Amino acid sequence: MRAHQIMTRPVITVTPETTIAEAATTMLRRHISGLPVVDGAGKLVGIVSEGDFIRRSELGTQRKHGRFLAFILGPGQAAADFVHEHGRKVAEVMTPEPLTVTEDTRLEAIVALMEKNHVKRLPVMRGDRIVGIVSRANLLQAVASLARAIPDPTADDDHIRNRIIDTLHKNAWCPQSLNIVVRDGIVHLGGIVIDERSRQASIVAAENVTGVKKVHDHLCWVDPMSGLYMIAPDDVDPVKAG
Repeated sequence: MRAHQIMTRPVITVTPETTIAEAATTMLRRHISGLPVVDGAGKLVGIVSEGDFIRRSELGTQRKHGRFLAFILGPGQAAADFVHEHGRKVAEVMTPEPLTVTEDTRLEAIVALMEKNHVKRLPVMRGDRIVGIVSRANLLQAVASLARAIPDPTADDDHIRNRIIDTLHKNAWCPQSLNIVVRDGIVHLGGIVIDERSRQASIVAAENVTGVKKVHDHLCWVDPMSGLYMIAPDDVDPVKAG
């Protein structure tokens, strides 16, 4: 399998000028752990993730170096730490020039890149334009959805997946963190819903796409107020999902 067959799209992005508060709120509201950063021309310039919010002055979790280590590191490192811990904009905390993959990158290469560089997500590029993002969650969903399946996805499966994504994203009730994998016309529909009516609408929308043979429900329900969640019916009952 390749990146374009499991990646999340469209991609939610922020700009270097986005405030830290706005970026954090977006991540919480959309239930995502990282955001690509693009400039005014749409060029990828960085990525900001949950890890960038761990060492913050608001939390009192700034780095505290002893005198000897501070001497070894020099004032430059202390200055960089201060910016990261007190910065108000995404540009001041993001990781610049992030690692990327292309749509045709194979999953084994993606996993190797993640492991070697200790990253949890990789932007997917088409030329200099970001067209998707592959995260550990995408890989986990692929394993959970396709462990029972043998054949690799076909070109028709790719078309089905794209049509489902396009159809769902036209609606306000589209699941968040949408994750779709298709093999031999069998659709595994993942993501997050905050209203059970959105679950049924998403399933019906997928079922109405030409070429779809069956839809497995892996949509997780989340209470936006408490954070309480319930896993999908097909994941509760493995016999039903088989």
